[in-house]
Amino acid sequence: MHQIKISDLVIEVVHKEIKNLHLSVNPPNGWVRIAAPMNIDDEALRLFAVSKLAWIHKQQRKFDEQARQSEREFVSGESHYFKGERYLLNVIYHKGNPKVVFRNKTYIDLYVRENSTQLQRQRVLTEWYRKQLKAQIPGLVTKWQDIMGVLVEDWGVKQMKTKWGTCNIDAGRIWLNLELAKKPERCLEYIIVHEMVHLLERKHNDHFVGLMDQFMPQWRIYRDELNQFPLRHESWGY
Repeated sequence: MHQIKISDLVIEVVHKEIKNLHLSVNPPNGWVRIAAPMNIDDEALRLFAVSKLAWIHKQQRKFDEQARQSEREFVSGESHYFKGERYLLNVIYHKGNPKVVFRNKTYIDLYVRENSTQLQRQRVLTEWYRKQLKAQIPGLVTKWQDIMGVLVEDWGVKQMKTKWGTCNIDAGRIWLNLELAKKPERCLEYIIVHEMVHLLERKHNDHFVGLMDQFMPQWRIYRDELNQFPLRHESWGY
């Protein structure tokens, strides 16, 4: 993997065992990537990129215009998302153990001690998200193991800043981004399928795309939907 530059545009280049060039403009800030056959040199890639500059800039403008949340302070009145739906946070002070409760499909009630800090409130809500996401995953993994004929040896949830998911192919383990708790379940399912397909095909090549088309023909719709949801204030994406 290396980079080429065209004026002030930096393009990430990955050479793979593929037949065609694949150009992508990616969230959250419109970074550009070209996947190229092994025999294509940088000069040919520059000419290709120059021919696509208008399209690249158009896609980057879309990301610039995309809704982006300000940094969360975990106070009453803030918007927080769960399974793709927007809720208003309502902080309630009490003397018992911290907890999170849904109310009226509109509010997320966050019960904390009165002297709690922003970081402590964040941790309570984050662990609640983690618990909710972990409850969603097993059924989806089991469903797709049966459909795809592969075995996920282990899975986990963690906060990631650059990917929605990863797959350790040798260990048969997939990792899922904690932020997926905030997205529609169909988007979570898409990421699970994406990572499980890597157990059949390591690379993002034509074979990989063919398997995605076979198992989940509408995967591109889910990918686009996932990337259209409001981004966190941090710069990361998939």
